[in-house]
Amino acid sequence: MALPLSADQFLAVLKKSGARVVEHGNWRTNNRNHKGAWGPVHGVMIHHTGPYSTEAGMVELCRTGYTSLPGPLCHGVIDRSGTVHLVGYGRANHAGSGDDDVLRAVIAEKTLPPDNEANTDGNPHFYGFECINTGGGQAWPAAQLDAMHKVSAALCRAHGWTARSVIAHKEWQPGKPDPAGIAMDDFRTAVAELLITKPDPDTEDEPEYAPFPGADYFRVGRRSALITAMGKRLVAEGCGKYAKGPGPNWTDADRRSYAAWQRKLRYSGDDADGIPGPTSWAKLRVPNP
Repeated sequence: MALPLSADQFLAVLKKSGARVVEHGNWRTNNRNHKGAWGPVHGVMIHHTGPYSTEAGMVELCRTGYTSLPGPLCHGVIDRSGTVHLVGYGRANHAGSGDDDVLRAVIAEKTLPPDNEANTDGNPHFYGFECINTGGGQAWPAAQLDAMHKVSAALCRAHGWTARSVIAHKEWQPGKPDPAGIAMDDFRTAVAELLITKPDPDTEDEPEYAPFPGADYFRVGRRSALITAMGKRLVAEGCGKYAKGPGPNWTDADRRSYAAWQRKLRYSGDDADGIPGPTSWAKLRVPNP
């Protein structure tokens, strides 16, 4: 479970991504919070706008909405130059109803099942970006795709999520086609590559922490400097259960140490299984080796 970023944090995270960001009007308070919850947030949802007359007109439409669907219709509009236009923050009319099995998979950061029902409101749970494209076979400019990848990775980094927390509208709600022409597995691969790339230290104001590599990473046979760094942080938190070490190989001692950390965070039962998850990992703040 993750609390939404504040509007100022959201702005700072997107600017730090390297994308060009433009603010529109009262975007910080332009929301539908009076209609329901905003949060907990679990991921990022990517859309395409569909046919449009002008890009400026589409940005304004996403800000204000229309009679049958009031705005904001997303949090940010990404135009074809790669500029991110902030039009709202909080609950927005973008995700609509989708599949509860998909939501559970996003939370667990597992492979998405087919979206075959619309029984769950997604508006409280996803950051939403409308990306300007007709959806009728129009090519996606490299600059636009780059910005889409960057903002997705920036929000995943901020919350300690992996690229599996980024989904398409078409993966959430049956019958939706957007974003057309984008293979989301390839999109998530591009986001994952950004997550393992160290940001420019000249643009970082905070210590650099390793992004969550996914629960499947922590298994017998895994050897990496990241596991050593994790173990050192567990020892520093008073949770180390090592007779010797920690070292680079994932062992039962690592699992027992991480379970102690989960219990320190007041996890219990099956939630304290010793396998890192995105929330407990973010709180551990493992340095990027």
